[in-house]
This record gives sequence, C-alpha cells and structure tokens, in this order.
Amino acid sequence: MRALVTGGAGFIGSTLVDALVARGDEILVVDDLSAGKRENVPAGVELVELDIRDAGALAGLAGRFRPDAVYHLAAQIDVRTSMADPLHDASVNVVGTLSVLQAAQASGAGAVVVCSTGGAIYGDGAPLPTTESEPADPESPYGLSKLAAERYTRFFVRAHGLPALVLRFANVYGPRQHPAGGAGVVSLFCDRARTGGRPTVFGDGGQTRDFLFVGDIARAALAAADRLAAGELAGEVFNVGTGTESTITELAATIGRVAGLDQAAFAPEFEPARPGELRRSCLDPSRGLAALGLPEPTTLAEGLAATWAWHTARS
Repeated sequence: MRALVTGGAGFIGSTLVDALVARGDEILVVDDLSAGKRENVPAGVELVELDIRDAGALAGLAGRFRPDAVYHLAAQIDVRTSMADPLHDASVNVVGTLSVLQAAQASGAGAVVVCSTGGAIYGDGAPLPTTESEPADPESPYGLSKLAAERYTRFFVRAHGLPALVLRFANVYGPRQHPAGGAGVVSLFCDRARTGGRPTVFGDGGQTRDFLFVGDIARAALAAADRLAAGELAGEVFNVGTGTESTITELAATIGRVAGLDQAAFAPEFEPARPGELRRSCLDPSRGLAALGLPEPTTLAEGLAATWAWHTARS
C-alpha cells in the first residue's frame, strides 16, 4: 500500500509511519518541520518539507505519488496558540485540511483518515464518557477549526464520493512527545521528573483528561484506512480514547511513582487556570473499537512506563 502522511515527522505522525513501515507500506511524509523532526522519520522513507497550505505543491506531490491512503495529521494543536492567534489556527487547520482533501481527491486516494480532537470538539458540560452523538460545542478557536475541518471532510464524502472518515483523539501521550513547544502534560511532567523539578498544574488540579497512548492511534488509523479501502465507513466519525477519566493531580502522582520519586518531592506547584481549556474531558471509544475491530486501549500504567523509559533514555 502507498501511504501519504501529513505531519509524519511529528510525535503522532512518526509513530504511525513506524507502523506503516512495519507492515511494508511505501510511504511519503509531508511535513513543514515547524514541530516535527527529520530524525523521527525512518531511513528509507521519503520526506518532503512542505506546508500543507501550499495546495498546488501538495496536489503535485500527491499526483506523482498516487497514494492508496492519505493520513492527515499535520495541524496546529495548541489551544493557547489558538486563543492568541485564531487566524493562524484556522489557516493551518481549516485551509490546510481543505488542501489535503483536494489533493487526495485529485490523486484518486482510496482512503483518507482525517485526525481531529475529542475534548476540544465537545466542550465543557458534555456527558462523560462522551459519545460521538453528543453535539459539538467547542470552547476554543482550536476546537472550532477542527470542527470545521471535520465538516469539510464530510462535505467531500457527500459531494465528491471521497472515501474519508474522521478520528477524534483524546489527550495523546507517549514516546517522542518532546516537552518543548507546548507539548502535552504527560511529557511535561515526565521531563520535570527526569530533571529534578516539580510538576506545574494550572488550576486546582481537579480537571480531568482521557490519556491515550500514541500506539493506540497508529492502530486505529491503520484499521480505519483498511476499512475505507474495503468500501466501508466513509463519512463516519469515531472517538479514539480509553473511556477512563484521570485528574491532573492523579497523573502527577502516578508519574512520580513510575519515576521512583518521593511524593513530597514531586508535589505539584499550582498556577492560575488558563483560558480556553476544558474542566473535564473523557471519550467513549466503544463505537470505534467495535467498528474498527480494535483491541482494548493501552492502560495508563503501561503507557506511562513506556513513556518514562523514552524520557530516561534522553538523559
């Protein structure tokens, strides 16, 4: 299978690329390297440094490569960035997604997997764990831009017959999530534990998240593309999460235990809550697990052990 992966030099994208390499696919990675790293891309995989908003260049690449499957992960992912600069956020997440959808359609791709967000789409107040039937109610420009990208995806399915679906991710963590540049809280806490610092918690620490191991995303994306290629599930939207809610203070304590630190030495330092961020978020993954034939999600303990091993190897 020929796979085009946008954002394939990033944390999540490169994990997917590894899975594609493992099953013998031919891969083209498109990444502007604003967040991704060239060293994340395995030897032998072609990497083209390109902004996905360059629609002409992207269409030309896709036309040359003729992918069987397109995995769209390139995005602006930081809620705080979206609050400060919503125009940039929309440009990358909406215009960029349109560029990818058009390139996929023109090149005749048989499967397009568009990666989105769970908590930022549903907003605060949604029943937990949240199902895909819950109405979207974004609290930030980031959530709004990802929702627009989802709806453009479904438009391409209806209007052009594009075999595409959307995966809504919970809070992703795992190896290669670098603590610099607004990374997820797991990576930030692991880095503090590794360097002898204490975790910083914004708010009272009672806010919750559904922490999803990055390897589970790779499995879901591969399964989604395979089903689309078989003529199934076009236009669908699936949560990818664990269905388990963890508070930020619980997460800090668990990482401290994994790192073998004294509880008092790794006690959180508290700062004011940040605007645009949800109080609680947890996704119900059951519909996607059944439709895509996926195993149960990786437990937080298992995923944190693998993540901590990666962080300690960086020392």
